[in-house]
Amino acid sequence: MSAEANAGKALTRTVEGTSYARIPIRTRVVMPGDDLDAFILEYAKDAVQPGDLLFVTEKIVAITQGRSFKLDSIKPRKLALFLSKYVTRTPYGIGLGMPETMEMALRECGTPRILFAAAVSAVTKAFGRKGDFYRIAGDKARAIDGPTKGTIPPYNQAVVLGPERPREVAARLKALLGVDLEVAVVDINDLGGNILGSTMDKAGEKRLVAILKDNPLGQGHESTPLGIVRAAA
Repeated sequence: MSAEANAGKALTRTVEGTSYARIPIRTRVVMPGDDLDAFILEYAKDAVQPGDLLFVTEKIVAITQGRSFKLDSIKPRKLALFLSKYVTRTPYGIGLGMPETMEMALRECGTPRILFAAAVSAVTKAFGRKGDFYRIAGDKARAIDGPTKGTIPPYNQAVVLGPERPREVAARLKALLGVDLEVAVVDINDLGGNILGSTMDKAGEKRLVAILKDNPLGQGHESTPLGIVRAAA
């Protein structure tokens, strides 16, 4: 396969003195009911090499697990309507800044945890501290993905939750590919990144976040939900 970066992204990035290629893998749109293993074999089996790291976006894992919900099927409660008004929105993701995504956060994380996160965040924001809401609410809240301007249909009318058992998924995909490589399920956007599950240790995951810091898979219509990290020649 040819190593070609997405538009506006660099192919390589240097971390701790080592240069890495981040090779996007273009695919069709993953749909509910698709089998993740078959999808990975179709697009990644012939692309990976020993020593590579295959990174998989959390969204396609979640979709294949049945964790995508149409907006019109979600009925937000009044609390979701209220809380969503106070979430900071960015061009890179709606987060919990709409009633439907906030409703799913209340269901996923539990009302007490979301209320506690909101209360702490309201206080610490007044002192210029950011990020406490998601630090308290946790990965499940952070991984909830709502539609934005660049979201590919049909997910421009859907909320996608975070994947279940991402570490187990990573281990299964590594065994499936039958190559000496590592696998990570990642939540990366233009504001930062998080490794939800991988076959690496914590040091490896921290390094991977730095390698993917500029979001090489993009944020819109790139259709590249998979990528390979490979030591640059």
